[in-house]
Amino acid sequence: MTILSMILLGGAIWSLGLALTAVVKSSQSPARWAFAVGMLLFAAEAFFLNSSLVAETPDQAARWQAFRYLAVGFLPGAWMLFGICFSRGNHRLYLRKWRVVLMASCAFPIIAIVGFEEIAAVTIDYLQPQEKWIMTLGWPAKVLNGFLVAYAVLILMNLERTFRASVGIMRWRIKFVMLGLGLLFAVRIYTSSQALLYSAASSNLESFNSGALLLACLLMTVSAVRAGLFNADIYPSPTIIYHSLTIVLAGVYLVTIGLLANVVTRLGGDPDFPFKAFFILVSLVVLGCVLASDRARLVIKRFVSRHFRRPFYDYRQIWRDFTERTASRMDDVSLCQQTVGLVSETLEVLAVTIWLADEQEGRIVFGASTSVADEQAQELLPSGMNASKLIAMMRSRSEPVNIDTAKEDWAEELRRSNPHRFGKKGGNRFCIPLVAKGQVIGLLAAGDRVSGIPFSTEDLELLKCIADQTAGSLLNLRLARRLLDAKELEAFQNMAAFFIHDLKNTASSLSLMLRNLPAQFENPDFRQDALRAVSQGVNRLNELIGRFSSLRQGVQINRTTADLNEVVLTALEGIGPIPEATVTRHFEPVPKVIIDPEQIQKVIINLVLNAQEAVNGTGKIVVATGQQDGSVVLSVRDNGCGMSPDFVRRSLFRPFQTTKKTGMGIGMFHCRMIIEAHGGRIEVETQEGKGTQFRVMLPLPRDSK
Repeated sequence: MTILSMILLGGAIWSLGLALTAVVKSSQSPARWAFAVGMLLFAAEAFFLNSSLVAETPDQAARWQAFRYLAVGFLPGAWMLFGICFSRGNHRLYLRKWRVVLMASCAFPIIAIVGFEEIAAVTIDYLQPQEKWIMTLGWPAKVLNGFLVAYAVLILMNLERTFRASVGIMRWRIKFVMLGLGLLFAVRIYTSSQALLYSAASSNLESFNSGALLLACLLMTVSAVRAGLFNADIYPSPTIIYHSLTIVLAGVYLVTIGLLANVVTRLGGDPDFPFKAFFILVSLVVLGCVLASDRARLVIKRFVSRHFRRPFYDYRQIWRDFTERTASRMDDVSLCQQTVGLVSETLEVLAVTIWLADEQEGRIVFGASTSVADEQAQELLPSGMNASKLIAMMRSRSEPVNIDTAKEDWAEELRRSNPHRFGKKGGNRFCIPLVAKGQVIGLLAAGDRVSGIPFSTEDLELLKCIADQTAGSLLNLRLARRLLDAKELEAFQNMAAFFIHDLKNTASSLSLMLRNLPAQFENPDFRQDALRAVSQGVNRLNELIGRFSSLRQGVQINRTTADLNEVVLTALEGIGPIPEATVTRHFEPVPKVIIDPEQIQKVIINLVLNAQEAVNGTGKIVVATGQQDGSVVLSVRDNGCGMSPDFVRRSLFRPFQTTKKTGMGIGMFHCRMIIEAHGGRIEVETQEGKGTQFRVMLPLPRDSK
């Protein structure tokens, strides 16, 4: 048995063992089943490949190669599903996003089945020594290799996204799985691209695949032993990674190999070229591993700090990162998630947790963590009595506290709530109270540092600074929520007051009618008045419901081409004569506009009636139309009481704000909604004691400008 056969059989058996291990676990996640199927396919491929190596005739070897490519046809779909779901708490979101790519992978087994006989009919040429062979690829094998390259890049990109989203112990748990699969699919990119370049597969290339499979199994076994394969839940962002390291490495590799292959071919060939190309790939993979290593980054930072005499931390960059990460966070959980991620990455701490305090109820709640899952946090939460002690401790202390050396009762609770994953190898655990303006916000706990390096004074000062800023940000969020709650309560109270006022009047009228009904029922005039009162009450209720429903549902615009002058005339006719004021019309010829005539009529009626109330029976109202700067202009001017600048600035277009005794304060707010829905705008010019002018600008169609 050759060395290659031993490696292939070892990889097949090991892959089968990992697949069975995944199957017997209790969790039934898609990632677990995809992993099991993927490892079974790798085991089958290795078995078929070894069978082709030990075949007695080239025809038998080609037949086994056809079975091997049949297994390859199922690889992209299984591992694409794994890459999308592995360790992702929000994998259903990604399944919907990548459903087209997953469905497309179902075509590859069909290609392998359809082209099975053509692959099996290919002749394998044996070279000297006997162990080396070359198989010329037919179209099915070329297609499968091409798609395998593309899908390997997509799989690595998804795995990279998951790895980037992980921090602390979550990253520690999945690191070796990522390294193993990264090596495996990086080598697949190399071997499949080489097969495409030369339209042939060889025993040399297959030795790379078999060696990569064996190493990948070793790394995944290490991960299974130390932390389990599927014991992490990560929530990566659904946005595309524009600066993906996978895409960069794959692009650099494929372009470099393609250019080198053409150059080598033109110069007469190089028998060692595949090994040189493989060396380039290994170098790129090693570089990627170094860049992703927490320990390597720590060593590099300490080397630079020691030999170039600079501060260990770039405080400007840290503060810039903190600001960018937390500026747009509008809730406690997302702010805490960004903070623990920043602390973990900056100080190379694997276990960072934020616990939030509720002083009113005397309890501690979970904020975010790089090492504790939500379900586990519920078990670690302190009891009511211990929570009160922790809150009292946080109020009395402002500096970082060493949890492992503290002797007080609350220290034991902190040690239980922030478990050590690596024991003394991870160094001491520290907690920093989050206190702002005398209010206890929570605490930040940090431990399990890379290499167990103890926290220095500089580290603790940075932790304290980040904790203080986090406490201030959390306090601002709480104050903002209180302000929003107060505004919502104020709006509700205003709305309720308007409803109560109108309903009270309607109810009083109906109540009076009902009291007189027994004595006056036979009076025809009373019955007529009663019917009128009931009708008016119903109309008033329907008006209230309609006006508030329009605010809740928004403005529905049904656009049509209309003449604004005709729309204004229709609205004025609907209002009827206004005996208390003189209404003057100044209409200029204007182009037709695309509007909803009924909605614009509501605006006109509201503006004219407001002007009528403003002039108080002895004024003038001017309704005019015209054209200005690519817009049709409607203006309503009166010489009434006017409005104060403060009311215009603060209240005019806000709901439930009015100067009228019987108004509801939603008319102008509704008008602006209608005008803005048409893409227009409304302006107001007013002066107390002299009058007001409203100008409505509606955009003209492009061909009319």
